[in-house]
Amino acid sequence: MLTEAERAGLWERAMREASVGRESLALTKAQLRAAIDASDAWIEQSAVAFQQALPARARAGLTARQKARVLLLVARRRFEREG
Repeated sequence: MLTEAERAGLWERAMREASVGRESLALTKAQLRAAIDASDAWIEQSAVAFQQALPARARAGLTARQKARVLLLVARRRFEREG
């Protein structure tokens, strides 16, 4: 899990990026922070399921960082399509 300071930094970054992009989040600052905390907790709780979903060769051959990169690439692409 991320540290308290890391989650706070992400929260600040999310607010800054929304402000710069003039994007309405329809959340209070506290609600956005809760969403970041919940997302971090979900990743922690779902790590085993993600690991098991990968093909055996990827589980054995990729580092944790490489697996995370694969997940990020797929998630980013899926949500880019929605925009």
